Amino acid sequence: MSNNINTSKQNPSWPNIEYYKEVIQDLQTYPNLVFPNEIINLKNELKEVSIGTKFIIQGGDCAETFKNFSDQVIKNKLKILLQMSAIIQFTTNKKVINIGRIAGQYIKPRSELFETRNNITLPSYRGDGVNSIEFTSEKRVPNPANLIKAYHQSSSTMNLIRVLIMSGFTNMENIELWNSDLINNTKLGKKYNSIVHEIQNALNFIKASSSKSPYLVNNKNNFYTSHEALLIDYEKAFLQNYNNKTYCCSGHMLWVGDRTRNPDSEQINFLSTIDNPIGIKIGPSFCIRDLSKIYDKLNPDNEKGKIVFIIRLGEKYIKKILPEIIKKVKYYGYEIIWFCDPMHGNTIKSKNGYKTRNFDTIINELKYFFEIAKSESINPGGVHFELAGEQVTECLGGIDDIKDIDLDLRYESTCDPRLNNEQSLEIAFLISEFIKVKENL
Repeated sequence: MSNNINTSKQNPSWPNIEYYKEVIQDLQTYPNLVFPNEIINLKNELKEVSIGTKFIIQGGDCAETFKNFSDQVIKNKLKILLQMSAIIQFTTNKKVINIGRIAGQYIKPRSELFETRNNITLPSYRGDGVNSIEFTSEKRVPNPANLIKAYHQSSSTMNLIRVLIMSGFTNMENIELWNSDLINNTKLGKKYNSIVHEIQNALNFIKASSSKSPYLVNNKNNFYTSHEALLIDYEKAFLQNYNNKTYCCSGHMLWVGDRTRNPDSEQINFLSTIDNPIGIKIGPSFCIRDLSKIYDKLNPDNEKGKIVFIIRLGEKYIKKILPEIIKKVKYYGYEIIWFCDPMHGNTIKSKNGYKTRNFDTIINELKYFFEIAKSESINPGGVHFELAGEQVTECLGGIDDIKDIDLDLRYESTCDPRLNNEQSLEIAFLISEFIKVKENL
């Protein structure tokens, strides 16, 4: 391993750099979290997304934590993603692929290096993979040992996901296993369960008609993982050469955020060396003059299924900025897959001080995204959400009409607010309607 340790603003100030180097060297000896053939499978699926035959739901926690970790928590995340997929797939006849923000989302970017409370200034919380959210001088010191713990929890998560896939848990035939007691008796739960009933009847009919139905053969749901490529020393520990290409086997898809999207950033430089699918978050601060620099660096061969633009412009800016970006992409003939992240650009502070999002603005940005896709003749390839598998109260509105006062009940996120079960299902039904309008179904 090279002794050159990255020192950009997004890298923590490790108090013992030699110990940090030892941890990174140890990680190089650990088994990879994913495999090159899985990454290749995702790229092939993304090629189908790019031509409009498949759709992606990407979602999960803003930041995974050491505390909120169990088999049930992981299964709950899978369940809500699978439920959303079932709704969209059944109502639009479009195959839906799941990508989780999971098994690697333990490190968070920060705009400020320090945080001050009551005249006490400490290093900012950078995710459990670096330090603790507890506001004490001891807990806020970056600890390289946290990277080892983050790896082991990511590995355990991947092991569980693989067991669930191999056992058939993610197959549509087992849709009844995805039900959540939390939503069964709600209005949306009843609407969802009626779809479950229709799907089960259709599958039973197909089974009775032919045991070799193409529908059943192709009904297996793959599940992929993703996270932000932030700490590049960590990511480099999982590089693997396969068929003369280099893959980063810490996750199937990696993305770069608003803070690290500069064409000359270490994150972009690293991502330019690997063959994984790459997501690029596009926020209001995106400089359109950088588009060609970033794209040519990350995808010099203009490969289909390689680059995803994750649009996070907010309700306020999407109608102004997105058409300009699309026109530029078309002018250069770039192969782009278009996702909408309707959450990050719509973050507000509630009256009682919580960082939150309003459900209506989330829906509006999604609606505008599909309208612009239709008017500009591009394929809306997917959506990107921060969501929980539990009935948290972190985003305002939705069918339950969560208000400011309700945020106190179950605000559990360590960073950004997430959709809860019902809000996620409500969005899935709305996405189905947007897709049908876009495709004149």
